[in-house]
Amino acid sequence: MDLENRAGKVTRRSFLLSGAAIGAAAAVLPSTGTAANVTNSPISSENIRPFKPDIPESALVDLRRRLAATRWPDSATVKDRSQGVDQQTLQDLVAYWQSAYDWRRAERKLNAFPQYLTDIDGLDVHFIHVRSRHENALPLIMTHGWPGSVFELLDVIAPLTDPTAHGGKAEDAFHLVVPSIPGFGFSQKPTSTGWDAQRIAMAWDMLMKRLGYSHYVSQGGDWGAIVSDALARQAPEGLLGIHVNRIERGSTFPADAAQALKSGGPAPDSLSAEERKVFDEARDFLNNGFGYASILSTRPETVGYGLADSPVGLAAWLYDKIADWVFTRGKPEEALSRDDILDNITLYWLTNTGPSSGRIYWENLKAGAKLTAAKVPVAVTVFPGEVYRPPRKWLSKAYPKLVYYNQASKGGHFAAWEEPELFVEEIRAGFRAMGIRN
Repeated sequence: MDLENRAGKVTRRSFLLSGAAIGAAAAVLPSTGTAANVTNSPISSENIRPFKPDIPESALVDLRRRLAATRWPDSATVKDRSQGVDQQTLQDLVAYWQSAYDWRRAERKLNAFPQYLTDIDGLDVHFIHVRSRHENALPLIMTHGWPGSVFELLDVIAPLTDPTAHGGKAEDAFHLVVPSIPGFGFSQKPTSTGWDAQRIAMAWDMLMKRLGYSHYVSQGGDWGAIVSDALARQAPEGLLGIHVNRIERGSTFPADAAQALKSGGPAPDSLSAEERKVFDEARDFLNNGFGYASILSTRPETVGYGLADSPVGLAAWLYDKIADWVFTRGKPEEALSRDDILDNITLYWLTNTGPSSGRIYWENLKAGAKLTAAKVPVAVTVFPGEVYRPPRKWLSKAYPKLVYYNQASKGGHFAAWEEPELFVEEIRAGFRAMGIRN
């Protein structure tokens, strides 16, 4: 992969732009458009184009037609969620999606932020870029996960970039870059193999330097955390530290406990009561909640046909994991609004990224585990609704430069989406602890 030769023209100042249009829903083909509501001056770059999603109305008509034509399966033979998404719950969601949901509202929310496309390593990467009015702000690249998107991060953009208007101090300000992972949202879909977390991390470093940032920090949850971890292991020049709100179990689980999980044996006697609880939760997740990852790691294309053809199939697939991972376990509407959930699902549908987003699991399995230690300072926030919540002492090997660890009082896997105010406070505290605030 020749990332360096694709860097394009780099200058020392960041920018805000907007504009562009999106092509047909099944094959998003971005083009440039006009700038709107922009006051910041752009930098000059041959390889950064303004972008503004504008889904054709025909794609929305087709979506509603497909929803109306759904052939529903028979009801489950159990009353709980042990066989999957409750049918009545999904039917209620789909009825709202078909008759009352407004994608244009979601589109306006997204287009309130300046967006761009840039070619990195042969793929157009979509990203939001908001430069703080505080010139000494710390550059931060923040990455979403699966089954999420940039939608899960929108509510933290304003307080991170303009802290003095949201209960913070000027020294808490960030210049914020929020990219869509290749194969997700409005980023281009890879047509060849090799786009694992390591390669994405290299692309993110190229993106930040293309934007003129000589130093920066990285943050992520879910796949965003895995990409941030990869950056921390690569430690490219200019990366000052990372914050993650999701921990990779393989790099932090004690060896004897990991062996017991693998063999099916009992938890080691050496574990404390707190550690035993983490062990039991990990075993339950592997036994009852890991099926989606096994499928995507081995047969993403097979399940992808249904995700591409049926919006209800896609909704069930994504909703099931959102419901599993929010703090309000099984009741995502108590953590997120129905519109929030459908904004995310509809983005997957309109861009036909249900299949392509899942391939990142296959790519990472093929690439193999990367268990070397992070080489830069690390901050960790463990949210109580996260699937894996390791104690601090388990992190010392993977994160020898751990400078901040906190167990938050609420929030789940989608922390920025569920608890944006608390999430913002954790980001500020984590990077403040590294002593790199301006």
